[in-house]
Amino acid sequence: MLLNEAHDKLINLKGKTVGEILTQFESSIKEFKINKGGIGQMILLYLGLPLDSKLTDFDDGELKTNKTDKDGNSKETIFITQISSIIDELIGEKSKDFFQSNLFKKIKNVALVGICKDDKDFNNWKFTYFYTFSFEKNKKLFNEFNNDYKTICEQLKNYIKTSKDNFIHTSNGKYIQIRSKDSKPYHPIYSKKFKKYISNKNHAFYFKKDLTKFLERLK
Repeated sequence: MLLNEAHDKLINLKGKTVGEILTQFESSIKEFKINKGGIGQMILLYLGLPLDSKLTDFDDGELKTNKTDKDGNSKETIFITQISSIIDELIGEKSKDFFQSNLFKKIKNVALVGICKDDKDFNNWKFTYFYTFSFEKNKKLFNEFNNDYKTICEQLKNYIKTSKDNFIHTSNGKYIQIRSKDSKPYHPIYSKKFKKYISNKNHAFYFKKDLTKFLERLK
């Protein structure tokens, strides 16, 4: 399925509760947790898409969800992709070009859905916003992403050279950051370039909360 084919159904989520949406299709999801991916899975099933391990959810794009307050203000950053398998593309002498990177492939066409989870009963969780952005339609935003990517790569390299532990640490651009994402037992990142571990935990790219503020202004 192409992202634009799902557009109308995704727009119709806004203002609806999880309970209302669950009445529209058969769900195999047994449990929803505030900090787990059940909502993303539910939306894919609502759209008629399979739950699989493809690089992107749509044939041409990605679905992301974001926890918000009741007014649609982001309460957390938005996970994009882990970096352990591509670390040397980021910290090499010449970092891989953003527009050829795994990060670009993940975010070149994105549907972003906000949901308020303030109620203890997940059936009452309410969808708060729906935004889309793409490289095709938002060139200026992707120039910012490119600048963020370059800035983050330089920060990672600098941390390896100058931090006390010679590990990477949280690195920020305007709309994108890299920070730790892991749970015990931790998964340190090994760099073939440096022939050593350059972190004590796994890390990932995230969209910062400022991105949704920018997308709101685009409406």
